[in-house]
Amino acid sequence: MCSYCGCQSIDMIGRFTAEHEELINATGLLRRAAAAGATDEVVELVDEVAALLAPHTVAEEAGLFAVLRRDEDFTPYIDSLCGEHVTLDELLARVGAGESDLADRFYKQLRSHIEREEDGLFPASLTTLRGDDWDEVDALTAAAVPVAPAPRSAPPTAP
Repeated sequence: MCSYCGCQSIDMIGRFTAEHEELINATGLLRRAAAAGATDEVVELVDEVAALLAPHTVAEEAGLFAVLRRDEDFTPYIDSLCGEHVTLDELLARVGAGESDLADRFYKQLRSHIEREEDGLFPASLTTLRGDDWDEVDALTAAAVPVAPAPRSAPPTAP
């Protein structure tokens, strides 16, 4: 994962990077379960990965990608990333439908996709977008995929 340019200090990029790490971890488990022939576990893990992947890609496309796409220099790159989102969804669905031999391919394509975002698009966004742009990214992302509020802790009990 990228850590050289400081783009993770931007809240949204930090969020996406953390989500990437969760996706890689969950996909690693999926890959190992598929290699071991653990069919029930594969089905369960496909659902887990899909539950992480879908809101993540919606958030990226609705916020960061939408704002960056306004710059025609980014449009082809963003279009290719969106195409990869579709390909990843389709590949994951095939793994879930019983083609567990594709789990390794899914894992490798996901890693490649994340590298393109973290080593290319995220650092470029840091140098391209300004304060108002980031505010818009945040607003568009929140409108597309609201972040669930953190659970409230129980009030302290008296001794």
